[in-house]
Amino acid sequence: MSVTTFSEANRALAQLIEPLATCPGFLDTAVPGVQVLSWDHYVASSPQIYEPSLIVLAQGSKLARLGPRTLEYGAGHYLVQALSVPFMCETFATPRMPLYGVAVSIEPGMLAELIQTMGVPADVSVQAQTPESMTSARLDAAMREALEQLVRCLHNPVDARVLGKGRVREVLYAALRGPQAGALRALIEQHGHFARIGAALQYLRDHYDQPLTVEQLAEQATMSVSTFHEHFKRSTLLSPLQYLKRLRLLKAQQMLAGEGMSVAQAGLHVGYQSASQFSREYKRYFDRSPGQERAPLAALAG
Repeated sequence: MSVTTFSEANRALAQLIEPLATCPGFLDTAVPGVQVLSWDHYVASSPQIYEPSLIVLAQGSKLARLGPRTLEYGAGHYLVQALSVPFMCETFATPRMPLYGVAVSIEPGMLAELIQTMGVPADVSVQAQTPESMTSARLDAAMREALEQLVRCLHNPVDARVLGKGRVREVLYAALRGPQAGALRALIEQHGHFARIGAALQYLRDHYDQPLTVEQLAEQATMSVSTFHEHFKRSTLLSPLQYLKRLRLLKAQQMLAGEGMSVAQAGLHVGYQSASQFSREYKRYFDRSPGQERAPLAALAG
């Protein structure tokens, strides 16, 4: 595809997304597991965590930093978030050139069914490897077509109900035929380390507000503690307890900024027994106090 045609295709996709993006940020759609995203201003680098998903951008760009790695993905590219790992994210958008994109959740059951139907044999090398938990790729023709069909069906509630799940399936199928298929296949190789770490991360996301030990998490991954710790850090660049702390703080941020909880309530909801420890660790991670997180919301309410 020529540069001109590539740009035109991105603009066409952005125009399809624009009417659905009625407010900034990630917005749920009529199809479960599918969100549209938009911003009309620059957002400085800040900690984020995404569920396993494909993040496709039609306009604007983002910069993701995960440890020593930096991933820039913009219009006509998509991010494969194979594992839910905390990272630093910077967003580039303006009122004249807003960011528009679509996020499609990676549903392991659908992924496994697709791979089985495709007749792809088990690969010992996939089981043994630890792929990158976050990668990016350029939209190829098959992925772009599948994505456009998905976004078109979002414009009609009946189409969304009837066709939505099938359209999501087509997007995942296109991803499985794309350059980052290895990480997606590794997610469902049940005997592989990557899939086992994915299972432990899901358990963490479901139980982050409870007291957890490395031994419990290793049991969820059916690994010894030492093997689990090694592969967890290789996949997420964090120790299990570091990951738990960051996950709790990111969940607390959502509760403070999006749900209007008090600082004490948010700390308790994410598993902190000490309000002072919660405030101290929150400020260290976000470079602002949890009280400051609530300030814009309180001003709007007033």
